[in-house]
Amino acid sequence: MQGGAPHIAAALAPFFTPVSFGHMPGWREDSLLCAFLAFRRSAFQVLEKPYRSGSLGIALSAFADAHEAARSMAAPDEASARAFFETHFTPCRIRPADDGHGFVTGYYEPEAEASRERTKRFCVPLYRRPADLADVDDANRPAGFDPYFAFARNTATGLVEHPDRGAIDRGALEGQGLELVWLENKVDAYFIHVQGAARLRLTDGTHMRITYAAKSGHRFTGAGRVLIDMGELAPETVTMQTIRAWFRDNPQRVEEILWHNRSYIFFRETEIGNPALGPVAAAKVQLEPGRSIAVDRLLHTFGTPFFIDAPTLRAVGDAPFRRLMIAQDTGSAITGPARGDLFIGTGFEAGEIAGVIRNHADFYALVPCGLVEAP
Repeated sequence: MQGGAPHIAAALAPFFTPVSFGHMPGWREDSLLCAFLAFRRSAFQVLEKPYRSGSLGIALSAFADAHEAARSMAAPDEASARAFFETHFTPCRIRPADDGHGFVTGYYEPEAEASRERTKRFCVPLYRRPADLADVDDANRPAGFDPYFAFARNTATGLVEHPDRGAIDRGALEGQGLELVWLENKVDAYFIHVQGAARLRLTDGTHMRITYAAKSGHRFTGAGRVLIDMGELAPETVTMQTIRAWFRDNPQRVEEILWHNRSYIFFRETEIGNPALGPVAAAKVQLEPGRSIAVDRLLHTFGTPFFIDAPTLRAVGDAPFRRLMIAQDTGSAITGPARGDLFIGTGFEAGEIAGVIRNHADFYALVPCGLVEAP
């Protein structure tokens, strides 16, 4: 920009403060090629189905030049990836509403054994989306219906709440042929529900990938929160690992805890795709381990690059976590302008890392230069 320091367009002003690339701690040390490859997958995806623009004002159309440049780059390397981001974007620090720091957690793609047929060992189903599950929005939401609900059951007399987790576990969907696969235990199924995807090793020697298809519509209540409220776990000790350990030590109380979470996830089978990448997620591209991030899709636009500065996060490596991530997923617990869920990868080791990530972080959005004006 010429004529002085850049400033952000008026529509973005409440949350975004322009800074230089050098202002972001660790920017010069980060390797950017994998982030570029993730961004380029989204650049091709928007040709098939454009992403919805987030309400904070970074419109999908503002990425047009960057998308075209990414698609046309024949042999990207570290140098060209860095030049790409520094040419097409201006970093802007995101100011949370409370003027504090943002917050990151981690997620992963679980692996589990499963069977296409019910057996004595494999008796816990993962369900496909029911035929009577309807999308709900302001156009069809019944009067008095909880505005949170994005799904409901379609009946002859209109839309009603869909059965919740407890009702489904007690057999509300049996006899409809909705069983996609069968797992060994309810704890594995629960964590697959939480992550929204899984890579399965089937008893016939084949592999399957499943991903989120829809949900019952009810509010999500995490098992960790339930165990804290019951005094079973201290807040500072809650991780995926400590929750699993509690379930292992209290098998008779698993359903009691899980049924507090009325939300229930339905799945669909998806292609295995590139086995080095994660599952296809909300942005309709395979996730890049360590470079894809889930954000609040109502606020942000998929494909937006975010540089995350989380100096206390060292679970991903020995150095403080300072890394460029691409917004390619979302989640019901991911709300707010400076809130993210870092995709770590697939399998047990990725889960061990993801399960302990709960760190404050500064968020820098890389905003297309067309939205940054000279003073």
